[in-house]
Amino acid sequence: MKVVFSGGGTGGHIYPALATIDEWSKQDSSVEFLYIGGERGLEKEIVPAAGIYFESVKIQGFVRSLSLDNFKTVYLFLKAVTKAKKLLKAFQPDVVVGTGGYVAGPVLYAAQLLKIPTVIHEQNSVIGVTNKFLKRKVSKVGIAFPAAEQFFDTATLVGNPRAQQVVTGSLNSKFNFDELNLSNDLPTVLVFGGSQGAPKINQAMVEALPAFNEQDYQIIFATGKNRFQQVQDQIMSEKLTVKHNIKIVPYIANMQDLMPRVDLVIGRSGATSLAEQTALGKPMILIPSPYVTNDHQTKNAQSMVDAGAALMILENELTGGTLVNKVNQLMLNKDQRKIMAQHAKELGVTDSADQFITLIKSAI
Repeated sequence: MKVVFSGGGTGGHIYPALATIDEWSKQDSSVEFLYIGGERGLEKEIVPAAGIYFESVKIQGFVRSLSLDNFKTVYLFLKAVTKAKKLLKAFQPDVVVGTGGYVAGPVLYAAQLLKIPTVIHEQNSVIGVTNKFLKRKVSKVGIAFPAAEQFFDTATLVGNPRAQQVVTGSLNSKFNFDELNLSNDLPTVLVFGGSQGAPKINQAMVEALPAFNEQDYQIIFATGKNRFQQVQDQIMSEKLTVKHNIKIVPYIANMQDLMPRVDLVIGRSGATSLAEQTALGKPMILIPSPYVTNDHQTKNAQSMVDAGAALMILENELTGGTLVNKVNQLMLNKDQRKIMAQHAKELGVTDSADQFITLIKSAI
């Protein structure tokens, strides 16, 4: 069997594909994979590093206003379709799978023109532009959130394949809080705004430090690599104290080991993060980014709130005070955390990669 995956631009489109390939390879080493990504996307570095055969096409997204750039976008799309058709004819896949991002558009459209079965995966609770374009002729649709079902004539809830990878990894976690000079006996809060950090979350955390210093729980605060020094400089300029129950770090490399050990997660509401946290059954305080397409992070977060798995703070309402109030609401009430954890776990799909693989096979 031969399978092509396409998706890119952000990790949220890439990692579900890689998780699916990883699990499928474990189940059947005879399956051959080709990943077609963009020339400039993150996938160009990440996919080959994972040992997966990679080809690229040149593509860019539409500008959401009247712009001459959109004529170039159409030109590049048509050119990418032509190249994708050549790549598909050479590889001769049994099925082509799209996990989102602009690059999946021409690749799956080319497959549809060649009468090759196609499958798409929608990670968010609201449909993306590419999947909206492809859905009319796609063979099968997998979704990660029940709320996304309304956008398709028919769809199968499979979860996000990244979740299964995280749950499997968590079984082997040997993380010890001594590594961060923290206690193994205190309830722990993890705060992070993604690998790059989030300025508004960082600012609120700095404002909240005096209050957090006095709590009987501990906090791990990841600022993002490029924003760590800025946070440290602000703490020094404002002459703030960081007590022993708070650890500030630029980045957490072994997040898959740490995540199973924490009691509350605070951060953005990207699809991959939510898949991981629900699969592990983690209560959440979500601060959706307002800077993403279709405001999908707010919709993702609202679905968690509606299910009783999370609290939400909109970025324009985020201050040190509102953050402390929400954190104390949960960290000083173990029973509420336990209920939210159960609701989160109910949303998690721990065999999501298996389910998605089954769906893909059914399209052939």
